[in-house]
Amino acid sequence: MTDHIDTSHPATAPRSRHLHLVPDLPARMATAEDAGPALSVWTTAQASSAAQRKGRYTPASTAHPAKMLPAVAAHAIAHYTRVGDLVLDPMCGIGTTLVEAVHAGRRAIGIEYEPHWVDVARANLALAHDQGVSHDGQVVHGDARQLTTLLGSRYRGQVALVVTSPPYGPSTHGQVAVSRDVGVQKYHHRYGNTLDRGNLANIGHHRLLSGFTRILAGLADYLRPGGHVAVTVRPWREHAELIDLPAQVLACGVQAGLVPVERCVALLARAAEVDLVARGSFFQRDFIRKQRDAGLPMHLIAHEDVLIFRAAQFPGSSRELKASQAELVGALPAAWHMAAA
Repeated sequence: MTDHIDTSHPATAPRSRHLHLVPDLPARMATAEDAGPALSVWTTAQASSAAQRKGRYTPASTAHPAKMLPAVAAHAIAHYTRVGDLVLDPMCGIGTTLVEAVHAGRRAIGIEYEPHWVDVARANLALAHDQGVSHDGQVVHGDARQLTTLLGSRYRGQVALVVTSPPYGPSTHGQVAVSRDVGVQKYHHRYGNTLDRGNLANIGHHRLLSGFTRILAGLADYLRPGGHVAVTVRPWREHAELIDLPAQVLACGVQAGLVPVERCVALLARAAEVDLVARGSFFQRDFIRKQRDAGLPMHLIAHEDVLIFRAAQFPGSSRELKASQAELVGALPAAWHMAAA
């Protein structure tokens, strides 16, 4: 995969929506002879987010502040599982991972803390059933930090793939409405009651990382031999400071006893012949323009990292963990700066 990426287009120029790439951007998966973790670019935004969800998700799904692109979940499921395998999302939101899993002939189980999103996720699974998808999919209401209590022993050693994402980056979340009377208003940008400290989105960044590490550690008992964990994540800014969340989540996974094996790039922009066409929302573009006007050189994010882990072959094998961490950390920076304006 090439590291040569032009991010010179200013976000303030309305027509500057392209990221110029050398022709070999669609990267290969690493072969067995390659050193270090495998790299790949997933073309997961060829269709808009609305087009990807049309017909498969209920209208109530729109209100969730941080929905995973269906194509991202679908790609991970297709690549890391087979028909009949069990897929888990411990922070499932509206159930994107579950819906894409059952449509692909997999079994699926999700955990969601917010009661409203539990109902929405169940409605989306019911919609799949109404569309003729005979599936084994369910949503459990609860705090994923209590994974063992919620799932018990029924699924222990059975999960082929975990697909999930931590809550992050309020500047990347939400939708906007524009009216003549009140101007631009942001809405659908919160996960639930902001006073509820049981929700990881409300407890502060460092405690969020601690809670997410606890969730990842709890997954080990449920992964089958050879099972994988895919975490989608992107950097964001808080008070103009860059929060390097991909590296932090990588550290969370290693601390939880997982071994990082791949670093992938899931595009949030449409891949054209030699460039990327950004699909940023109105609010995201407005946010970038305001930051640039304030003197902060920001670009519209055109991808998110997908960190792939597996359970350590031998629990407590620090040599394996440290070697994999060093290899993946060396590979990460090439993707962090992929942005489009």
